[in-house]
Amino acid sequence: MTTIPTYDPTLFEGAAWYYARYRPQYPPVLFDSLAEKFQLDGKGRLLDLGCGAGLIAIPLRDRFQEVIGLDPDADMLLEAQQQAVELGATNISWVQDRAENISPAVGKFQLVTIGRAFHWMQRELVIERIYNLLTDHGGLAIIKTHEDPWNSDHPWKTTAISVVKRWLGEQRRTGQGGKGVWQPLAVSHEEILAKSSFPRQATYEVKYEKSWTIDTYLGYLYSTAFCLPSFVGENRHKFEKDLKESLLKVEPSGIFTEELPITVIAAWKS
Repeated sequence: MTTIPTYDPTLFEGAAWYYARYRPQYPPVLFDSLAEKFQLDGKGRLLDLGCGAGLIAIPLRDRFQEVIGLDPDADMLLEAQQQAVELGATNISWVQDRAENISPAVGKFQLVTIGRAFHWMQRELVIERIYNLLTDHGGLAIIKTHEDPWNSDHPWKTTAISVVKRWLGEQRRTGQGGKGVWQPLAVSHEEILAKSSFPRQATYEVKYEKSWTIDTYLGYLYSTAFCLPSFVGENRHKFEKDLKESLLKVEPSGIFTEELPITVIAAWKS
């Protein structure tokens, strides 16, 4: 029997408000691509695992009769619910749980999506359970974004991380109330999927342009597991001043633009 560890509620503690407002929104070209690849026609059901603040579930709602967004973080789900209400989205249900706990009791789905969350999951187990939840012609889309400043050569992003390190230390924090340390994945998502029961798989990419201001990028940092607002604590004002001054030295306009790729790892049950 696989042991499912308890969710660490400190992983994104205090981040949900920033996540809903400052994480890059997925571009329309991504949703159009998903509709084409998975032949979405406004029918069937979508399951969005690790849905966070609803950045996939809400924009995709019109492509399905019913949508379920599932996430273990109550604050993220509250933000998602509020966003959905503001947009008049009435066909989405929000469920607080871990992806590892999904069971056949939730019914069948035409598509399962996982955004910026698969790396937090027990991936082999989740893939196995997803396979059993799909309709005969259903599919899975694992969506990888590439805005992570820890793996970027943009001068302004490396500058932002140097400021984070100056105030929070050299190691990338994650969970355990800020005492946890990020561990890179030893096995890629693609390798995990290749060993699964899915008979047909493909990887494709879409790109879009994203512009930031200093304020929106600060909001982005506060939405991450490595730079939660609580980590800077009483030094928040000094941290923000340092970040602003450091970024303006790199780009005096205070506007930062980049082309971001999105990788979709797709799989079909038949």
